[in-house]
Order: sequence, then C-alpha cells, then structure tokens
Amino acid sequence: MPKPVSDMAAGFLTVTNSGRSADRLTSITSTISDSVTIHRTENQAMREVKSFDIPAGGELDLERGGSHIMFMNLKERPAQGQEVGIELHFEKTDPIKVELPVKETNYNPATR
Repeated sequence: MPKPVSDMAAGFLTVTNSGRSADRLTSITSTISDSVTIHRTENQAMREVKSFDIPAGGELDLERGGSHIMFMNLKERPAQGQEVGIELHFEKTDPIKVELPVKETNYNPATR
C-alpha cells in the first residue's frame, strides 16, 4: 500500500489460487475504512466491480494502473513502515487475513 496523502488509499497484492477449481474475490474488509472497494482500470478509466475471477492454479494481480483495492474515507492515515490489516472474502474459499505493508507514496510493486 502506498502511504496515503488524502482520506483515500490504494492497495496492491497478488492473490494466488493453488486449488483445482476457480474462485472469485467478492469483497475486502479492513478496520482502516468502512468503504473498501475493488476496481478495474481499462482505457485509463477506473471502474468499481463486484468481483474478480481467480482461475484454478492461477493468480489475480491487483496492481497500480490495473485492477486494485480502494480504501475510501480512511479512519486514519497509516505511516510508512506500518501495516494495514485486510480480510479477503471469496465466493468459495474461507476469508483470508493479510497485512499490507505501507510503503513510500509513489510505491509501485511492478517496479520492485
């Protein structure tokens, strides 16, 4: 997660489906915001979506400039070096808790 500079922030990560059947990421929750949404960017336009498919044995990349997480109306602004807890919710799989490290404001995982 890049360090937020306003009351909203983006989040990036890769979800790996090591199972034998496809699943779907349906939502994300976090104590840092009551409004966490998932977005797809196409033709430089960001659009909220209800879910993302994750193929069996495949990955879902949530990255800068592409599909990503948006945290709206932050309750607090985490500082660089902190971690933000999120919970990924799926159509078939039990929820998974993840800690997103807060990086520099211009952080781009694709260049790391």
